[in-house]
Amino acid sequence: MSLRDGLETQVASSVAGRKEILGRLADLLERQGISVDEIGTVNRVSVYQSLTKNQDGDAEVHDLLGVQFSPSWEAGPSFDPVRQGPPVRVTVRTPKKVVRPEGYETAVILPDIQIGYFRNGDGELEPTHDEDALAVALGIVRDLQPEKIVLVGDNVDAPEFGKYRLSPAYALTTQASIDRATTLSAELRACAPNAEIVWLAGNHEERLVTATLDNLKAAFGLRRGNSKHELPVLSIPYLCRFDEYGITYLPGYPASSYWINEKIKVIHGDKVRSGGSTAHAYLNNSKCSVIYGHIHRREWAERSRDDYDGPKTILAASPGTLARCDGSVPSTKGGIDLDGRPLPIVEDWQQGVGVVTYEPGDGRFWYEQVAIHQGEALFRGTLYSCPAGS
Repeated sequence: MSLRDGLETQVASSVAGRKEILGRLADLLERQGISVDEIGTVNRVSVYQSLTKNQDGDAEVHDLLGVQFSPSWEAGPSFDPVRQGPPVRVTVRTPKKVVRPEGYETAVILPDIQIGYFRNGDGELEPTHDEDALAVALGIVRDLQPEKIVLVGDNVDAPEFGKYRLSPAYALTTQASIDRATTLSAELRACAPNAEIVWLAGNHEERLVTATLDNLKAAFGLRRGNSKHELPVLSIPYLCRFDEYGITYLPGYPASSYWINEKIKVIHGDKVRSGGSTAHAYLNNSKCSVIYGHIHRREWAERSRDDYDGPKTILAASPGTLARCDGSVPSTKGGIDLDGRPLPIVEDWQQGVGVVTYEPGDGRFWYEQVAIHQGEALFRGTLYSCPAGS
């Protein structure tokens, strides 16, 4: 045999041997229920023989195979599950900015001012409304020059005409309240000479009407002589000179309302719920957006529903109050000292005003809540500050 023939025979034998070993290895894995896909790295293969005797006592040689391998899942996935995003260069879309869009108007909502007074330890009148918060609200009105100003009601507290027991500290303060409300009417007109100003009656304004009907019915509706079309003299709009300042008064709490446009209206409100859920009480019963007062808390909630024309979103919001929140306003939570003056407490009330930018008619609107804290408000990048005592 030539050298070449010998090498070819050896190679053929080696290849055949490897194929035999691989076949036996495949049979071994199959018998053990191991899939080839589960094999990661073959660490070691051992081929050896063992000698046994059969039933006739003759020796038999058995070829044995041992395999040591690591499973495919031992080193984790074969791919990179998390990687950095690719480096990119982007161009940011910049929306068009218009400071005062053409066709849009503005309404400022002033909630529950509670104008009133009590006498302090020195016998001086001290307001139950917050003069600093009111000054901030007037500053916003002056800067915005709104088309509409809406007062949601309870702007005069009128505790002397209420049904609750009244301490001497609040007695004989109605005239001072009327005088301050009249001054406020003049201030609003001076701040916004061209605005439509609407004052809704709240339950506190109705106290004067109720007290007249209950205690002096003959005086209800009285007017100056020969002035059939004038306002009744025992009414808030007459006493506060609304006609002189071009203020529209909407009586008839709780029925009265005022529409800013065809999609959002302002009411004083007669619902009170705890835990910030008054807004949801209005949403459950309203088909339009509503701004309300009465609760002295800032609230804002929205709800989207399927409508005939497609999805419709409505909101219910309370701007808060412009009254003091320290117990000065008589309430069910407040108390008095031995001289009948109010004791300091923390009412769950918040001060603020509302601003609505809207399209007249059946147009869109945007509502903004302006929070007032201790005589200061940050609104559209401007700090309105009127600290105590200024």
